[in-house]
Parts: sequence; structure tokens; C-alpha cells
Amino acid sequence: MSIYLSGGGDAPLADFIADAAVSSARRGADVPRIAVIYTGRAFRRTTPDEVADALSDAGPCEPVVREYDAQQEAALADFVDIDAIYVSGGDPREYLRALQPVIGEIRRRVAEGTPFFGTSAGALIAADKALVAGHSIGGVAVAPEEIGDGTAELEIAEGIGLVDITIDVHAAQWGTVSRLIAATEAGLVSGGVAIDEDTALVVTDGGLHVQGTGSIWQVMPGEHGVTVSTAAAS
Repeated sequence: MSIYLSGGGDAPLADFIADAAVSSARRGADVPRIAVIYTGRAFRRTTPDEVADALSDAGPCEPVVREYDAQQEAALADFVDIDAIYVSGGDPREYLRALQPVIGEIRRRVAEGTPFFGTSAGALIAADKALVAGHSIGGVAVAPEEIGDGTAELEIAEGIGLVDITIDVHAAQWGTVSRLIAATEAGLVSGGVAIDEDTALVVTDGGLHVQGTGSIWQVMPGEHGVTVSTAAAS
């Protein structure tokens, strides 16, 4: 199992591509085919072709773009002969809507060794409980309004369930750490990790480690409030 959760920006991709190559070797293929999951073209600054180019620049691979508009959903056929899964950024709610028919398949594939890379929204939705929108709790602001995706009250949805901690992203850049702290203190989630841009939390069978130039912010409930600690790549 290898799960890469990126806070956005330019997180390292080389290890993910290497894991994808191991996955493709099991299929007898020379080059890994990576499904690039993408939604929200009208509202995104990064195109699916640019995502595919970034993957190709990181190592030999064949990115296969799976783009879904507001009326489309993923199907099992979209994952035939796919060796790794990359979920891009955007609106987390749109990704969960589009991927709903294949969430069980994604969980099964990752449990069996298919590498998963989620960046920004793609990392958020990997959690059991996903903070998909909002910047306030009970009408009280807990984070900058700009991060709320047009929704005031914090919105929590059932995610894909690849990790049992809640994930927030763009931590230092967008000020989302306070949102995760407040959600934990209110008992809405049981703690989690906020990830800086240009940084990834990597989850493997051997444990957790950090890649990139930023930090992860670990938020845990405590007897007298919430405990926050940081970790960076060693």
C-alpha cells in the first residue's frame, strides 16, 4: 500500500511514479498507466494536460485522463489496466459525486497495492471524514472565508476512506490549520493532519513519512483541548 496525500502546489512525484512502475510490473507492462481523475475544468487554473505532463516529467508513465463534468460519473471500466490513481484538485464535493460509483473499487485497488496520489481536493477526500467546504462552526468563523468554497458552515462528508484521519490542505498558505483545530475541538472529527503546499504525507505498510519542502500539522484531541505538532521531511 502506498498513499500520497499532497497539500497542493508542487509535491514530489518521483516515488509515486516508481511505485506505479512496481504495480505495472505485476500486470506485465513496461510502463505504468496512471488514471488522472479530474473535474471542474471551467473553474480550474490547471488543465488535465498539465497534470499529465507533470507526471510524465517525474518518470516514465502513461497518464490516462479521466475527466468528469457535472453530469458524468466514473465507471468501473475507467480503471481497466490502470496501475495507479492520481486525483487532482478542485471542489472536493464534485470529486466525491463523480467517484461515488467506484469508491469501493478504489478502496479495493489501494488495499491490493495500487498506488494512490491525491493533491488538494484529492487528498481531502481520501479520508473517512472529509472537510469538503465551509469556514465557520455554529456561525463563528474558524478560518479565512476564502477557503470555504462558497459555503459558510463547515461541511463534512463521507470520504473514500483510505485513511482514518481527517485531512486538510494548503495549510500554511490558506490558513486551514485553524479549521482542522476547530473541527477537532468541536468533536466533529477525531483529529487529523493539515498539509502544506509542496509537501506530501506518505502512508505505507511501513508507516508514515513526509516528503517535500513544507510541513504537516498534526492535530489531536487532548484531555484539556487540542494538541498541535508539526513534522517535516527528514
